[in-house]
Amino acid sequence: MSTPWSRRSFLLRSTGAALLGTTAQAGTACAADAYDTLRLRWRDMVLGTGFDPAGAPFAEKLALLGTQATGFRSTMAPVSGSLWPDLPLTASSSITTSYYRLSTMAQAYAQPGTGLTGATALLTDIKAGLDHLHAQAYNPSKSPFGNWWDFQIGSPQTLLDISTILYDQLSATQLANHLAAVDRFVPDSTVAQYTGTSTGANRVDLCRSLAVRGVLGRNAAKIALARDALSPVFPLVTSGDGFYADGSFVQHTHLSYTGSYGAVLLGGLAGLFSLLSGSAWAVTDPDRQLVLDAVEKSFAPFLYNGLMMDAVSGRSTSRGNPRTNTYGFQGGDHGRGHGVLASIALLGTAASAAENQRWRGLVKGWTQRDYYSPVLTDTDLSVAALARIKAVQDDGAVTAIAEPTGHGLFPGMDRAVHRRPGWAASISMASKRMGLYETGNGENLRGWHAGAGMLQWWGNTYANGQYTDAFWPTVDPYRLPGTTVSKKALADAEGGAWGLPRPDVNWVGGATDGEYAALGQFIRGLSSTLYAKKSWFCLADSVVCLAGSVRSTDGTAVETVVENRNLGAAGSHALTVNGAAQPTALGWSATLTGTTWAQIAGHGGYVFPGGATVRALREARTGSWRDINTGGATDPVTRRYLTLWFDHGVDPVDAACSYVLMPGATAAATAARAADGGWLTLLANDNARQAIAVPSLGVTAVNFWFAGTVGTLTASAPACVLVREHGDGTATLCVSDPMRMQNGLTVTWNRPVASVVSKPATVTSAATGSALTLTFGDLTGKAGATQKIRVALG
Repeated sequence: MSTPWSRRSFLLRSTGAALLGTTAQAGTACAADAYDTLRLRWRDMVLGTGFDPAGAPFAEKLALLGTQATGFRSTMAPVSGSLWPDLPLTASSSITTSYYRLSTMAQAYAQPGTGLTGATALLTDIKAGLDHLHAQAYNPSKSPFGNWWDFQIGSPQTLLDISTILYDQLSATQLANHLAAVDRFVPDSTVAQYTGTSTGANRVDLCRSLAVRGVLGRNAAKIALARDALSPVFPLVTSGDGFYADGSFVQHTHLSYTGSYGAVLLGGLAGLFSLLSGSAWAVTDPDRQLVLDAVEKSFAPFLYNGLMMDAVSGRSTSRGNPRTNTYGFQGGDHGRGHGVLASIALLGTAASAAENQRWRGLVKGWTQRDYYSPVLTDTDLSVAALARIKAVQDDGAVTAIAEPTGHGLFPGMDRAVHRRPGWAASISMASKRMGLYETGNGENLRGWHAGAGMLQWWGNTYANGQYTDAFWPTVDPYRLPGTTVSKKALADAEGGAWGLPRPDVNWVGGATDGEYAALGQFIRGLSSTLYAKKSWFCLADSVVCLAGSVRSTDGTAVETVVENRNLGAAGSHALTVNGAAQPTALGWSATLTGTTWAQIAGHGGYVFPGGATVRALREARTGSWRDINTGGATDPVTRRYLTLWFDHGVDPVDAACSYVLMPGATAAATAARAADGGWLTLLANDNARQAIAVPSLGVTAVNFWFAGTVGTLTASAPACVLVREHGDGTATLCVSDPMRMQNGLTVTWNRPVASVVSKPATVTSAATGSALTLTFGDLTGKAGATQKIRVALG
């Protein structure tokens, strides 16, 4: 059977993740020259060092590696057109997968404790397989076909790693053949221009192949080229692929990809920085510090208890399969997160001592808290990756760092993360700048509405498997939590492969003081007439959610999904509405009129200000990974869901709704919040403005879709405004221009202000006894960033 892994996934989680082992010990190659030193260092990085093969978790992992290699060897059958019967070499992915299987066999040969260590017959078969692939598919006389990635990244990386592992066992002719093939498909010209498929993570992958090829071929120019070609990856960008000043990471020009392509980039740079450290080819470009800074600015905000949030993982959310054995690929948010943890641990060896110590504390904390999918039992990780994480875990000098609290706003990729004591949430948006979703290579066929305001959340000690446990193949793709969508039927891959459909809107973004936030998204539906305004106000223990001016002429119903909770394979979590327990039988549904609050046991609460009519449904949904990814397993998977939503009807005109999400809240706490009529004031929820006030928190927040006035706040143009009165005689006003089009925006707060304590230099202020007027300079180049003004109240 062919592997269900995506091409990039199996490199990241196996060969690529193997780079995350400990670096070579001093003196390993004391008599070797510079090339031998680097080659032996890379070998150690691929295989790992410093671990006890008889101890946990390595004994099990090594035994599994041997079992897997035995299986690959037993089915290998070299004939014209294939090396394995299920991998015809007429498909580019089959070439890469064939090399991957040979890599597994090579690791089993080289590693201790596999049952195949040093086996002569296995070595003979590996070398025969390499010769067969060279003759049949990957040599200088061949031309690339299919997916470019297989020829320029997947196959050469794996081939070079095999050549490193078996360097002393290969003949000079075999090594020369391998290097000639890499030269054919990864020539120097692939990094001549920073454009097309040679940017971001792809550029780092290409440099990795050039560097290792240079090491194995003793070619100084190749190594120097690889090092120098990394430099365009480092600088911050304002559009397109790369890291942004706000911490965003974008790949494919229009998609947030920190958790997938960003993870590959991080792992690749960690490996190359470590490989070349201390050599004549060390990476010394001062801009490398920007990559080091990204650990805490770009990656850490989206890691929670060891998982990497789906909001920044693109197509990879559709990659996963039920385990049919202990080494089957699982994927998911935890799997992605574990790989990033190992990358951070390795990158620390190329960072300052202070950074390294701090990052090891982060890694230790994430590792300790991942109760749902314990990191050190993740057999998808390579031996080397496990060794590096275990070394951090066993280091008594490292103190685990707790999950931080605060709000992270990433306007460069239309994403936000809200972290509070006991829980974290992410919100995924889309605009002209950022796609609703990405599909390609037959992946993520039904991710249509992931960027339409999907709100995902996790508790500190509960619900960490919410989106890991077969969520994506079984959830109703028209009812992703937090979204407002038309029920118009969409085709698989609607918008086209690599089409990255983007709504024709600019007003998407928000403002934050680093703790609370106001967010807004102008919604336009995918292949739909849907039009809506959405706002999220992220507060101390909750998120206030508004949908307004909901319109459509699709001839289908439109819904706002309050929640769609995955209850697992057999969950029957209680639903309490207005104090009354609702039925737990599958298939139950109801129209709940006059609903002021609801609570799902073990998850959280939902408050409906002023009362509302809410629809509810318990159902078991069955799907397969193949439904959403053509490379996925066909095995049916069933999960139970409890869904709450607003039904706006068919072709609504200016419909609206509001609710308050309270993660982790008990029924009593939810009921108390609903009964506190003064806690929340809904100031506006229409096409022009969406606004709330929460007096107990000193919060007033307005999303001005157009110029106007709400309560004490007036804006001369579209803007987002968050005001926090701190209770000590001061207040902070946070203002942004999500449209990135304003020059001369004025915001007036009709509140006595004694003085302006601090403000950006580009902001002018005029405070009177009755009001404060702020005039902002050119905001078009501020990338939607928040402008903070601190004032003393009169």
